Amino acid sequence: MEILSRLQQAGVIAVVRGATSEEALNACHAIIKGGLTGIELTFTVPQADQVIKELLATYQDQTEVVIGAGTVLDVVTARLAILAGAQYIVSPCFDKETAELCNLYQVPYLPGCMTINEITIALKSGVDIVKLFPGSAFGPSIISAFKAPMPQVNLMPTGGVNLENMREWFDAGVVTVGVGGNLLAPAAHGNFEEVTKVAQQYASKLKEIKG
Repeated sequence: MEILSRLQQAGVIAVVRGATSEEALNACHAIIKGGLTGIELTFTVPQADQVIKELLATYQDQTEVVIGAGTVLDVVTARLAILAGAQYIVSPCFDKETAELCNLYQVPYLPGCMTINEITIALKSGVDIVKLFPGSAFGPSIISAFKAPMPQVNLMPTGGVNLENMREWFDAGVVTVGVGGNLLAPAAHGNFEEVTKVAQQYASKLKEIKG
């Protein structure tokens, strides 16, 4: 429950990818420096589990920072992430075995879903926050359509969320959002100062939205 609360307080979860573990690690530092406290380190990053361990060691005294593992496609990867200390697990799709493992160790699981049927299966398996993925396939207006028959569902859109439409997503009723693309783009060119600047813009926009 504490981690779920911190995810909602973070408001914006940065989905971090990188060609190397060093690039991803530096991007995470730049993002946190910019004021965003939610990090989803994807397992497309080489040695992702080691990066997660290093991040947790670095920010262990900053309780507002929450570090999770993303692009977790199977239960083996989920177990590896949990052993590395990942505080939550994110998948692009729902996987029952991963849900059961996360429930066993009381680690929040945020699977990607696109339909009411998928969301229903996820909720039955103990999921507390559903990742609406890809958000770009829907847009904020879909939230009310999902919440009409299922007002209890907590949604986190990822993909297609940006500074221009972030308010629309929150106004529609999401609990948090996942961002990557334009936030991480400068990191590919080694421009981590720009990553910090963009993170500051997202942090400022979030503060403006939440008052």
